[in-house]
Amino acid sequence: MSIPIIEENIISLKFSIAKNSKEEASFIKDVSYAIKNIDTSNLSNPYLLENATNTLASKIENIWRFKMSQDHKILQELVERGV
Repeated sequence: MSIPIIEENIISLKFSIAKNSKEEASFIKDVSYAIKNIDTSNLSNPYLLENATNTLASKIENIWRFKMSQDHKILQELVERGV
């Protein structure tokens, strides 16, 4: 049996936050707040555990998207400049 392998180009972007930067501190603060606000009082079955995990993943993704958005970066620069 022969399985054809098709060449494919995948576009990938990598975003990062500089270590020990204000952005990193702000991101960690926001993620910590998100973790504290997830209801973990009843993780008695796999469904509830998965729901809590998905909620955390979604919150982190939203925080990341906001922190990395161009609009946020422009607004942050303006605030820092006192505009």
